[in-house]
Amino acid sequence: MQEVYIKAVSKFLPNQAVSNDEMEQVLGFVNGNASRAKAIVLRNNKIKSRYYAIDENGNPTHNNTDLTVEAINKVLELGKISKNDVDVLSCGTSTPDQLLPSHASMVHGLWQNKPIEINSAIGICTSGMNALKYAFMTVAAGNAKNAISTGSERVSSWLRADKYNNEAEKLIELEQNPIIAFDKDFLRWMLSDGAGAMLLSDEPNAEGISLKINWIKGISYANELETCMYAGATKDENGNLISWSDSKPEEWLTDSIFSIKQDIKLLDAHIIKKGAESIQHILNENSVKPEEIDYFLPHISSYYFHDRLNEAFISEGINIPLEKWFVNLETFGNIGSASIYLQLEQLFYSGKLKKGEKILLSVPESGRFSYVYGLLEVA
Repeated sequence: MQEVYIKAVSKFLPNQAVSNDEMEQVLGFVNGNASRAKAIVLRNNKIKSRYYAIDENGNPTHNNTDLTVEAINKVLELGKISKNDVDVLSCGTSTPDQLLPSHASMVHGLWQNKPIEINSAIGICTSGMNALKYAFMTVAAGNAKNAISTGSERVSSWLRADKYNNEAEKLIELEQNPIIAFDKDFLRWMLSDGAGAMLLSDEPNAEGISLKINWIKGISYANELETCMYAGATKDENGNLISWSDSKPEEWLTDSIFSIKQDIKLLDAHIIKKGAESIQHILNENSVKPEEIDYFLPHISSYYFHDRLNEAFISEGINIPLEKWFVNLETFGNIGSASIYLQLEQLFYSGKLKKGEKILLSVPESGRFSYVYGLLEVA
């Protein structure tokens, strides 16, 4: 197998940073009322700023495809190659602009380089890592010399108050409190927009550092656990999802079927436990000792999980000291599949990395609890 190197990493964030105090002005007030969950959620996640691809009136400034192409153009500039030198484009997202065609197809159409191989990785947060794995495998197999992988999200328009007002009005008609359920409101104060890209090649940079990809591996627990995070569906009393296509059109609005939802009880019960179980499995499988890791980049949705994850690791005999952890959630917010790209981008250009150091990437998603890990080595 051909060795594969990450030669450049980029990020693109739309518009200006939005502070906690400005969030609800941009996303809007559901039924004209301030959120009861906002203060609690922000206190736990400790996010101070994020970016939205909509203006202060809720009008779109970029779609997901736009964000992705901006990140790609930036990584080409950083990697000092032409877009016509790219053989494969692999894109991951959980919030594509449309159901069909695929996100990668739309990105390729806007990018306008040449006919190339494309791949769309679907899912939630792990889709960015799965896109990276596909790009890695194509270069490693000798099927491409240069490949680009991306992770991107444009979720702000999904979180706008007008997407929930019909449900609030329905509750009023039923003489109930017009407050949307916590599993929906919770995520309005968690998620952000943005995109990241990586340039992969079968050769390292002639100058400066590169990151050799040793391996990327994932593990899913969907065979054991029910759905926790979902959109485009409702959940019945047995934990089964009912697709939007099997629901009445009027329910799409009155039940906010297309909103992103997360079962907080399931999340709290399993995300840390399975995180510790999965990292132990992956490290053992690849004969990696925790003390060999110089930088640990965990994608976490909230600082609420930071110390709990560390405690769970230690209890499993996996001691990666907190001084080796690198997280930038506070500044950029949770951008789902793009978050790990932004973490690696900041570290890559920090001037701290030394040849031979090892970086462990860790990305979970709570859809049905899956985890993807990657080990990089500074070259």
